[in-house]
Amino acid sequence: MTQAPERNPWERYGWIVRGVWLVFLVFPVLALVTTPRPVWQVVVGLVLVVVFAVAYVRGSSHLERMGRRGASSRRRAVAYLALLLGCTVGSALLIGASSLGFLPFVVAFAMFALPIVPAIAIGVAATVVAGAAAVVTDPGEGTWSVAIIVFAVGVMTGGVRLVADRGEQYERMSRDLAIVEERERVARDVHDVLGHSLTVVTVKAELAERLVDLDPERAKGELAEIQTLSRQALAEIRATVGGLRVARLGDELASARTALAGAGIEAHVPDDPNVVDPRHRTVLAWVLREATTNVVRHSDADACSVELGTNRLTVRDDGRGIDGRPEGNGIRGLRERVEAAGGRLAIETGPEGHGTVLEVTL
Repeated sequence: MTQAPERNPWERYGWIVRGVWLVFLVFPVLALVTTPRPVWQVVVGLVLVVVFAVAYVRGSSHLERMGRRGASSRRRAVAYLALLLGCTVGSALLIGASSLGFLPFVVAFAMFALPIVPAIAIGVAATVVAGAAAVVTDPGEGTWSVAIIVFAVGVMTGGVRLVADRGEQYERMSRDLAIVEERERVARDVHDVLGHSLTVVTVKAELAERLVDLDPERAKGELAEIQTLSRQALAEIRATVGGLRVARLGDELASARTALAGAGIEAHVPDDPNVVDPRHRTVLAWVLREATTNVVRHSDADACSVELGTNRLTVRDDGRGIDGRPEGNGIRGLRERVEAAGGRLAIETGPEGHGTVLEVTL
């Protein structure tokens, strides 16, 4: 039998901590019982104090749950606030300025129950009321102290509210940025996988078309390879979308030889990926995949060579060069990937204006 998880102690006993502050309601109570007045007024006043205390504790618990669960409606919180204000006004009719002791609680509750502008408005109004009461009544009754306390509570809780709101905005922005980065990662990976796979499939399909009449057996072999490549590309896309795609340098070296040979380009590709530091192999594998795709698709080259180092990769071809063409999405995605790994990508026209040289250093 599964044991239910233990409740957070704050959820169970938090009302005690929140209720401690209600000790300051003793001053309105003293004003009720120490001043001669009809019994019914004393009873009504005490009932209002009790209702105020219960509403404050339960309302504070509701505010905590609302913040934690992200509840969209503040209707119940506003109802608690209205009850607190009603008790405050009722007590003011009975004990006058002594009811100002309710205002710090009202201001603190309003700061978290209402949108920020109405909350600040209630804080300002409460401070004005407390200050006006201090001016009208005898300063010896301590009303100026209450007015200062109301103002201080408004400033402190308002500051906490503003910081909390900014924190929530920062968290939302962080989540949005994380989503955008993940979308860019998936888009970049899908582009690299599909761009390479479809380029090879296209080259082999064109070759098979030319061989159908000249060499039917070889054409069948090319078509079989197209089937295999298509299945592999589908599996890679599924893995990429699931965030599981990891390029392997050894596989990409073999794939580069196949792709270049299929396009009729003389390939000089090393066999051993172990010369590369293991920390850099994944990034360089992605670079090699995209670079090979670009050579096959755009270079019109006769030969292409790949060089590996501990922390670098160089791809050279003898094609038509970049000719001032702007970077496409593939190279742009590679540059972002390399720079995110702390490296540098350079691409330029080869010696004497022939071919292209792409070099990555990590």
